[in-house]
Amino acid sequence: MFNFDITKGRSGISALLASLAIVISGATFSGAVLAQPSGATVSSTAEAAAAAAPVAPAAAELHAAKPAASESTDNPYGIEALWKGSDAVAKTVLLLLLIMSVGSWYVIIVKLLEQSKIGRQAKKTTSSFWTAGSVQQGAENLESSSPFRFIAEAGIEATKKHDGLLQHVGFNDWVTLSIQRAIERIQSRLQGGLAFLATVGSTAPFVGLFGTVWGIYHALTAIGVAGQASIDKVAGPVGEALIMTAIGLAVAVPAVLGYNWLVRRNKGVLDDVRAFGSDLHSVILASASKA
Repeated sequence: MFNFDITKGRSGISALLASLAIVISGATFSGAVLAQPSGATVSSTAEAAAAAAPVAPAAAELHAAKPAASESTDNPYGIEALWKGSDAVAKTVLLLLLIMSVGSWYVIIVKLLEQSKIGRQAKKTTSSFWTAGSVQQGAENLESSSPFRFIAEAGIEATKKHDGLLQHVGFNDWVTLSIQRAIERIQSRLQGGLAFLATVGSTAPFVGLFGTVWGIYHALTAIGVAGQASIDKVAGPVGEALIMTAIGLAVAVPAVLGYNWLVRRNKGVLDDVRAFGSDLHSVILASASKA
């Protein structure tokens, strides 16, 4: 019952080994078949990469040749943005500072030209007035707008109107008063506009400071509304405040420097005018004594 036939056992083992060989061969063949599409895909990918390789440099060159997109150069916190985004109070401050600046430069330029003209007329007076035969002829040789002619005519008029109640005043004193009044009128004319420069120089920084305070107020309001002190909430108002301060200083500094410069030049011009008046007074008195 339990006898084992070795011949049959060997035949069964052989059959089993043959079956295993067939299975292994089939698996190998299937693996080869399945591996072929993958290899084809890799080959196709390699070919596509090789074909696209020359295109990549061309695309890079095209990108390099194409002009870069222009970056925005507008300053969101500049003067233009300040004007567009400011309220009525800030715009009023800016307009006031603009008027101060334009007025200051106008006064500086006009007074400078006027002083230069008087300097030229002073040189002409030396060569044309004192070489004349009389005071009347000397005055006629001067320009009609010359302050020296105005003083000479005042002295001549004083000699002709020394009558009536004016006779109670000494001739010397009367001529002196007439010439001195003419010099004072010229001095008043030379000082015209300097008060404006002094006012601008002393008030422009405070006007700009008012704009600064107003900008800081807006910054604090933006922080309170937003609930946080983010830079985008305070950059605009703080920038507005700093610009107001800078504009106020830019208006005040030229006004102060121009005022001091013109006052110094006026002193030189008035020295020439006073010297002319003193010499004219002496000439008039000498001519009257001879007459």
